[in-house]
Amino acid sequence: IYHSLLGPDTLEESFPFFGYDWRDKNKMTTILGIHLILLGAGSLLFVAKAMYLGGVYDTWAPGGGDVRLITTPTLNPIVIFGYVFRSPFGGDGWVVSVNNMEDIVGGHVWIGVLCIIGGFWHIFTKPFAWARRAFVWSGEAYLSYSLAAISLMGFTASLYSWYNNTAYPSELYGPTGPEASQAQAFTFLVRDQRLGANVSSA
Repeated sequence: IYHSLLGPDTLEESFPFFGYDWRDKNKMTTILGIHLILLGAGSLLFVAKAMYLGGVYDTWAPGGGDVRLITTPTLNPIVIFGYVFRSPFGGDGWVVSVNNMEDIVGGHVWIGVLCIIGGFWHIFTKPFAWARRAFVWSGEAYLSYSLAAISLMGFTASLYSWYNNTAYPSELYGPTGPEASQAQAFTFLVRDQRLGANVSSA
């Protein structure tokens, strides 16, 4: 609202750091780097919340689920990146197969650190020649790249919410797909029994 109603029409004169040209490849990678650093900081804020600032809800905690501090997040890269290299098809489950809060928090440690390192790398380096040739450097292209990234993250989040009740506990978000399927099967079983079917011999 500020930039629409009150801010200057152009920023180059008064705030040159915030001014840019869509075709300026170095400025675009600097903006990308800043965003990566902010994403990494957000990931590490989640880690701080889970480890030191009250903890997070764990559906698998003893006694039927509870809020607890995650004192020993998984930092072993073989475990964390093992999820990434699993097959997304069949029973392996790709990253969606994570089943404990230690791995989730440890994954956020890795993501946070890698995003921050990648952010500084993009700020302090210039695009390689192959990148300058491969990408289209325009506002429309950046929008399409961003939409593609958001769609990938949205697809991944939808898989998590549908299948993973560690990251999306059923107590807070409702049943996962498999849980809902089991409930539906039980509902039909009760219905058939009430209609006179002999379900015990089926």
